[in-house]
Amino acid sequence: MSDTTDQITEAQLAATIDHAILKPEFTRDDVDAQLTIARDWKVFSVCVRPSDIAHAVQFLAGSGVAVGTVIGFPHGTTSTAAKVAETRQAAADGATEFDMVVNIGALRSGFDDVVRDDIRAVVEATGGAVTKVILEVSLLDDEQIERGSRLAEEAGADFVKTSTGFAGGGATVETVSLMRRTVGPDTQVKASGGVRSLQDALTMLEAGATRLGTSGSATILGELRQIAAGGTASGAVDESSY
Repeated sequence: MSDTTDQITEAQLAATIDHAILKPEFTRDDVDAQLTIARDWKVFSVCVRPSDIAHAVQFLAGSGVAVGTVIGFPHGTTSTAAKVAETRQAAADGATEFDMVVNIGALRSGFDDVVRDDIRAVVEATGGAVTKVILEVSLLDDEQIERGSRLAEEAGADFVKTSTGFAGGGATVETVSLMRRTVGPDTQVKASGGVRSLQDALTMLEAGATRLGTSGSATILGELRQIAAGGTASGAVDESSY
């Protein structure tokens, strides 16, 4: 790990992290504790539940941490009209990045026009903000991952993303590499689900991801800080990580 850690700083790694605050059971105190982690470790953004957007925007004001949210989460089966309405409300509440779940059943059924149109409608509803399309790779085969990635790109999404973290499985080197090979250079890849340690994070970045979805930010960045200070990574995992 040392060769890789010598090539990335804490600030550079933090700039790849979307700190996930999505557990349905979280209380406001739980959310605030996670927002504090994101602020203190200076990650790129938080990804919060839609009902927490306005609070997160206020809590993080002046911190430099962006506020993102999820759309059609976690199953992707809400109607396009519902996803559009959710997106518009989220934008009004202050979200600047939108992680939408693809219509998984439509993708598996081969209904490419349905999938493409669903994504495009959300992209347009963001008003030009960053849109990431979650494919839920644990439920797809390689052909479906490739097709879903292409459809997301065709619909104008900025990122393709591996997983919600709520359907089992998660990001793997194989799926991240496949998504990276499938889309062009202007479309980025976000690895999410199971990114819990510094080694996980570095492995996903090496596979082609440029953004990481994780609730283990403190563990990941803490390990890198410990190494930079002359220690060794403890391998400890934040218990809130999914």
